Amino acid sequence: MSFTALHRAVGATPGPLTDGLLDAAVAAGTTEANDLDWKGNLPPAKGLTQTDFPKDVAAMANSGGGLIVYGVEESQKAATGRVDAGEFDETYERTLRSAAITAISPPVFGLNVHRLEGDGKRAIAVEVPASIDGPHLIYRNDYFGAPIRNDSDTVWMKERQIEAMYRARFEERRHASEALDALFSEASAGRDSDTRAWLIAVAHPRIPRFRDRTTRDMARYVLSKTVPLALTYASRNGGVHPLENVDLNNPRPGLRRWVAVSMAIGDHSSWKEAWMSIHQDGSVTLAAAVGGHRKSRDTYFEGWEVESSAIECAIADVMALLRTTAEATDNEEYDVRVGIEWAGQEPLTILTTDNFGHTYDGVSTPLYRYTPVETTVNAVEPPLDYHWHVHDLAQDCVNQGGISNVQVIRPPARSDQQ
Repeated sequence: MSFTALHRAVGATPGPLTDGLLDAAVAAGTTEANDLDWKGNLPPAKGLTQTDFPKDVAAMANSGGGLIVYGVEESQKAATGRVDAGEFDETYERTLRSAAITAISPPVFGLNVHRLEGDGKRAIAVEVPASIDGPHLIYRNDYFGAPIRNDSDTVWMKERQIEAMYRARFEERRHASEALDALFSEASAGRDSDTRAWLIAVAHPRIPRFRDRTTRDMARYVLSKTVPLALTYASRNGGVHPLENVDLNNPRPGLRRWVAVSMAIGDHSSWKEAWMSIHQDGSVTLAAAVGGHRKSRDTYFEGWEVESSAIECAIADVMALLRTTAEATDNEEYDVRVGIEWAGQEPLTILTTDNFGHTYDGVSTPLYRYTPVETTVNAVEPPLDYHWHVHDLAQDCVNQGGISNVQVIRPPARSDQQ
């Protein structure tokens, strides 16, 4: 679901970007604006970085995001009719995305490219997301500039505008860090981390997109959809999944969130206690007991002993929840933080398995403090790329404890690795 300048121009509610929507906007003579730019033919794929495409994308990103539409004639900035934008295929789309990354600094990720066609006239709408990494700069030879939209025109920023945008970038980063701090503090509060280690994972959208409040049914749907996705990242036989120990069917209301409460209660199952939440702004959290898991029918690991497979399964679950929540709340880029809270006297030890599947401490490095691992992910990137992000995050988390490799999360090889 999206809400673009075309939706606004014709008074449409959030929804897919369609050819009919474009026809209605053109018929109404919609004029260009800060977030809408009409173009005729597509620029040539060869030498695309030397065309105006990078400048147009950077200008939209610097102006809060917007839509560049190829295949529309205009006069005095107002749409007058449709033209055929030209040939467009997957190779060209990859070239567009590549230009937004290689010809702009910092890169602009997350372009949404929509193919529209009506009466034999093809149109391409490039949806540029809002960015908190501005100013985005364009380099040409030894010179650089920062383009920005000024109503229907693209102009170059003056020095004071660039200075103000850098200041805004640093301020946004501070706010993002504070948002993660607050989520992490809430998720870790009240856990018995003095007797067993807890994995705390939180994710917050970099630019939250507030839509209608999430209902219980929607939260239930997101949680149920998360389970099969998580199991593609880490199989059910690989370890203990927090998702299997929370009440997926009856999320409870919290402060601007829905909470999947732990079902692991009682003396025989409390070792796998877990809590998950979906926030109205698209944030997600996980708190899962990872120390003191059951070793055999009647024996348990110590509270400071954490199996690497438990870390991997928890990360697989929270990253799956992030992706399904992002889809439901129309969010894209997320800041993620994963930590292990342990306040006991013994050093934290991460356990792995040998070639025979037996758990042992391997070459684990004793940790008196686990440093939280942070990353930024695009929740709507292609499935394989996202799977590798899940893998890399898990690897960072177990590496800190002296464990070289992940055991459970094994994404398919990328084409460039085969």
